[in-house]
Amino acid sequence: MGKITGFMEFERIEEGYKPVTERLKDYKEFVVGLSPEQAKTQAARCMDCGTPFCNNGCPVNNIIPDFNELVFQGDWKNAIEVLHSTNNFPEFTGRICPAPCEAACVVNVNDDAVGIKSIEHAIIDRAWAEGWVTPRPAKHKTGKKVAVIGAGPAGLAAAQQLARVGHDVILFEKNDRVGGLLRYGIPDFKMEKSHIDRRVQQLQAEGVTIRTSVMVGSWPKDSKVTNWAKETISAEQLSKDFDAVLLTGGSEQSRDLPVPGRDLEGIHFAMEFLPQQNKVNAGDKLKGQLRADGKNVIVIGGGDTGSDCVGTSNRHGAVSVTQFEVMPEPPKEENRPMTWPYWPMKLRTSSSHEEGCTREFAVSTKEFIGEKGKVTGLKTVHVEFKDGKLVEIAGTEKIHKADLVLLAMGFVNPVATVLEAFGVDKDARGNAKASTELTGGYATNVSKVFAAGDMRRGQSLVVWAIREGRQAARSVDEFLMGSSDLPR
Repeated sequence: MGKITGFMEFERIEEGYKPVTERLKDYKEFVVGLSPEQAKTQAARCMDCGTPFCNNGCPVNNIIPDFNELVFQGDWKNAIEVLHSTNNFPEFTGRICPAPCEAACVVNVNDDAVGIKSIEHAIIDRAWAEGWVTPRPAKHKTGKKVAVIGAGPAGLAAAQQLARVGHDVILFEKNDRVGGLLRYGIPDFKMEKSHIDRRVQQLQAEGVTIRTSVMVGSWPKDSKVTNWAKETISAEQLSKDFDAVLLTGGSEQSRDLPVPGRDLEGIHFAMEFLPQQNKVNAGDKLKGQLRADGKNVIVIGGGDTGSDCVGTSNRHGAVSVTQFEVMPEPPKEENRPMTWPYWPMKLRTSSSHEEGCTREFAVSTKEFIGEKGKVTGLKTVHVEFKDGKLVEIAGTEKIHKADLVLLAMGFVNPVATVLEAFGVDKDARGNAKASTELTGGYATNVSKVFAAGDMRRGQSLVVWAIREGRQAARSVDEFLMGSSDLPR
């Protein structure tokens, strides 16, 4: 415990933002991280609790009190060693994780939580700047070959862990670049893609072979998720060529809104809209890019993906941006005695909302309205909970003007047919069916085929994907070698 009375002496220090007028001009990251001295002060607020609830609040079980102590002592090099012991990619989580660890912080019971996420961010950025993040290739090869299908955070974490214990790993990705939703779902202004690129270089130096634009199995013809694959490989071929196969393809089937007028031009899934801007930012030339310039934009869905649509639309130059959420507006402050140490339901305002957005809650869309085949508006009604169900409130119907409607209501299950290609059983939600038992975890019903990440658990956080990738890697290693020294 760096400073015994630190949690009483120091206030929480928030990371800063560049001014709205400045950051709307481009797609670069605009968060101003903590200085070394600010990080030390923030770390001093950690109580080094006898039972550190933050560890369990964090899905990868980061050893938070330990790296806080090391930052307070100025031992940044050992701080990154502690952080990397549980988290392969803290630059991802330090930027886009919602920080459930902070909700579980004991200081958060009656004060502002320790800024754990900002400290993590400071540690990894310092580590890259100092050259402390280096490849860790295996000293000995096992002769075993593993195919990891899907190069999002779960696949990247699993591939790295498996390569470090000596397996020959080939990482297959259907898109033209590695990263999954990190690459094509998260806008660059939240996380620049250079962070992914240098991890890719590290993985390759550790022996991971990466093959992009490769589709495993067939692609559904009716899918609205863009498929940039140029090559197809069969499940049978992979099963024949590899000693184990790990499916980490993600959950990409967007939740639709099947109301009258859905087929009008100008209504798109968020994942039709966001990836295009990321590709343009990467230097790609696109014909007919979906843009919000000069348009009245309505985003349906109040989560992070909807927020990303808001931020991107504002950077395009939208005339107006409105975001609808079907659930009632949550309280501005949580009831801490009732919710701690769990993730609380409360109103969360993102940096994108602050850039310009009208937010409406308890709103349900009844119909899309259009002229000459193009959307011009939509009809909504306010709803409320009665007897555990959302019911319409009479007399609250309203017409909203809209030139572009973006559906950001979450993801329901994997979109590709890779599960069918391997014959993997699905759960009731259409995800790969596999348990997380300590022994034999992440194994599917098909011999030597494993599944992890959103493809197994459904849509979730980047930190959960990293956790599942790490745990699945241990199970695969144990399957191949009889035992494993990888951390679970």
